[in-house]
Amino acid sequence: MKMQDLTAKIAVITGASSGIGAAAARLLVEEGAHVILVARRVERLQELAAELGDSATVMQVDVADAAAVTSMFATIKSRFGGVDLLFNNAGLGINSPFESSDPDDWKSMIDVNLYGVLNCTQAAIPLMRGRAGAMICSVSSVGGRYGAATWSVYSATKYAVVGFHDALRKELGEEGIRVSVLEPGAVWTEFGENVSDALLTRRTQLEAMQSEDVAQALVFAFAQPANVLIQEILMRPVKQIAP
Repeated sequence: MKMQDLTAKIAVITGASSGIGAAAARLLVEEGAHVILVARRVERLQELAAELGDSATVMQVDVADAAAVTSMFATIKSRFGGVDLLFNNAGLGINSPFESSDPDDWKSMIDVNLYGVLNCTQAAIPLMRGRAGAMICSVSSVGGRYGAATWSVYSATKYAVVGFHDALRKELGEEGIRVSVLEPGAVWTEFGENVSDALLTRRTQLEAMQSEDVAQALVFAFAQPANVLIQEILMRPVKQIAP
């Protein structure tokens, strides 16, 4: 089967300053794409862009800021003409028993994990029309299928991402815009490092995946022939039998 040639494809990657986003940027550049690196930590983006050379463009944006996202995509349209891949990867996870959890933390997760996806997706759609094989892909989680104690609000945001993508797929399919979602289990990223020692221990015990593993799944889905949709990829370490 002949895969798509990704040479000169324009890929927007949110949460590109580390982890899965940075790994996806590296792999897409290897495949010939031009990546637009989006995150709040501009210094980290600049370091990655220096590594990737002329195939990378830095845009410092908070995806929860709808006006900033709209402005960013206007700039992308002016400079690049359109978008072939939107990879909604920015995310935030805070775990706590729900009864004692902080509503400010709820808002932070909802703003990034859900509104960030909505903001970027809505702004990207007009830039994807007429581009063969265009794809919107977002990172959900195993926690978007199976709830886990102390992760209730995080799981709620990820369930919402899955439901949103299923509906959006039906809206955009006839236009040839593909809508896909990745649902990784335990992965070694800053997400885990910033949560707790217990989560670090769990990742070690499970022989957690690397960011590059998830990036490969993204590129596999994106490089399918333009009429082929990989709708969902649920992936986890072999030893992660629950959730």
